[in-house]
Amino acid sequence: MLRRLYDWTMSLARTRHAERSLAAVSFVESSFFPIPPDVLLIPMVLAERARWIRYALICTVASVLGALLGYVIGAFLFDAIGTHIIELYQAEDAFAKVQGWYDTWGAWGILFGAVTPFPYKVLTIFSGFTGFNIVTLVIVSIVGRGLRFFLVSWLLYRFGEPIRTFIEKNLGLLFTLFMILLIGGFVAVRYIF
Repeated sequence: MLRRLYDWTMSLARTRHAERSLAAVSFVESSFFPIPPDVLLIPMVLAERARWIRYALICTVASVLGALLGYVIGAFLFDAIGTHIIELYQAEDAFAKVQGWYDTWGAWGILFGAVTPFPYKVLTIFSGFTGFNIVTLVIVSIVGRGLRFFLVSWLLYRFGEPIRTFIEKNLGLLFTLFMILLIGGFVAVRYIF
């Protein structure tokens, strides 16, 4: 099953809709969607390594725009939408605990969430909910998301074929590690804060 999913994703990365799909996933992941854009970014860069900068830029721009949607959800639609998203990630307790911490360390928390598997959407929604400075959110999002996507893309560009071989040989292990990181980010929201 993993092999078919991998092959399908790699083939999607070569279609004429790949860039639009990458932008869409990057956008919604920053505001409410649970799957990170790396799922498309990695095979797209592996398929066309010379376009690594373009793909990283697409991810970064769409992700920052998605962060603004998360901010709007937190600022204006929290009762209607935001609470449901926070409940989906079981982050109610974390959300309450972070509020005091956020006033002092908000930009650093956003940067942490932008670079790591931490569920970034929780921070973008929280930023809107608390009225965090939107200019700071945009700047930190550009730096953090750019760092993340450009680093991943550059590594794939630089070490492409060996990484492709490694991924194909260790697909099950990599999928497991990816899920551990993804779930670990959600657990961090619930138990660390």
